[in-house]
Amino acid sequence: MSAESGMRIDKFLKVSRLIKRRTVAAEACEAGRVLVNGNAAKPSTKVKVGDVLEIVFGDRVVKAEILELKDTTKKEEAAGLYKLL
Repeated sequence: MSAESGMRIDKFLKVSRLIKRRTVAAEACEAGRVLVNGNAAKPSTKVKVGDVLEIVFGDRVVKAEILELKDTTKKEEAAGLYKLL
């Protein structure tokens, strides 16, 4: 996948394993619990390297910067796609 075109936010959340399933990631976006660079994200929102994500899990907020985009990744490599802030 080329970094210029970006990747859908719901797919990135699944591949990076920040959220386990794509349907759950899409639901979190629909509910307004996912922000990209401070803006609410739809499931189809394109993300690119350098974007900052905020994901609200109940009363916890996870903030992460995207370091790499990949279509698929092994479990051990998934954490290397982002950096927690």
